[in-house]
Amino acid sequence: MGKSLPPKLIIGLGKFAWTTMWNVMMSNLAPRSQEGAYIRPESQFRQEVSDADASFPPAPQRYRLYVGLGCPWAHRTLVVRALKGLQDVIDVVVVQPLATTGGWVFASEHQGCKSLADLYRLAQPGYEGRSTVPVLWDTQTQKIVNNESAEIIVMLNAAFNHWAEYPDLDLYPDPLRPCIDQWNEKIYPAVNNGVYRCGFAQTQAAYDQACTELFQTLDELDATLATRRYLCGDQVTLADVRLFPTLFRFDVVYYGLFKCNRRRIQDYPHLGFYLRDLYQLPGVAETCNLEAVKESYYGSLFPLNPGGIIPAGPDLTSLTAPHAREHLGQVPQQSI
Repeated sequence: MGKSLPPKLIIGLGKFAWTTMWNVMMSNLAPRSQEGAYIRPESQFRQEVSDADASFPPAPQRYRLYVGLGCPWAHRTLVVRALKGLQDVIDVVVVQPLATTGGWVFASEHQGCKSLADLYRLAQPGYEGRSTVPVLWDTQTQKIVNNESAEIIVMLNAAFNHWAEYPDLDLYPDPLRPCIDQWNEKIYPAVNNGVYRCGFAQTQAAYDQACTELFQTLDELDATLATRRYLCGDQVTLADVRLFPTLFRFDVVYYGLFKCNRRRIQDYPHLGFYLRDLYQLPGVAETCNLEAVKESYYGSLFPLNPGGIIPAGPDLTSLTAPHAREHLGQVPQQSI
């Protein structure tokens, strides 16, 4: 009586309790393989807005994007919407992350729904899968057309050209598609999803593999961008759009919170200036919300940041500085 427990016992009990709870929370947040590697679930809604599809024909003000401003997958849809000039064609509704449930919610009730999960069930009664952003929604049929960002940006690039402010901007041109597709196949597992494979790894071996692949690919990207303004030459494409949201979040979130700390993007000789170049494209900066990014990751990913403390920085004014990349990549590239 009156004596405290020995520090060694306190530490041991605390470590056991936290590790047990962490494993339970991570199993729901980040499905894993037997080796402890993060496995991203597949998107469930994969239909298309197309002239060839009578169910979802192109039309202005018919479709809506549901996005979270902190989410990189949703961010890429906002970038294409801005570059194509579709602000008056496709509305956007922003959802907020809710740390207590790990889901997305509306600021106020929307279409009778309080959360994005409610919206998914409105579209498909009885739905019990993951409720993720972005969502391309058909306001006429009250259905989800698609919730796979890689497919949504292809639709935004081509399906709404009749009403787009910049219809001649083709982010997925036929001559460059082999190059774009090759980069996408390389960047998605190693970089876009690679940062999550680092942050959500549940064993040291899984983390080491993901981290090695991530920085090997960043090194390759940096070397490529020494001679090309964009990944496929002097024209911005969907390959750049898919890479940009990850680079924008890298030094802010992934470097520290996700343990991707071998090197910052701004420390690379070319990637940092390339990030500036993309950030300064017309309309892109307006899609970037640093505070929402920090809130989404530091405030909502409780297993990775139990204290919920959100860092004060960094200062993004460097992204508006000259990038001096205008002279690069004058000859389009057909492959990587």
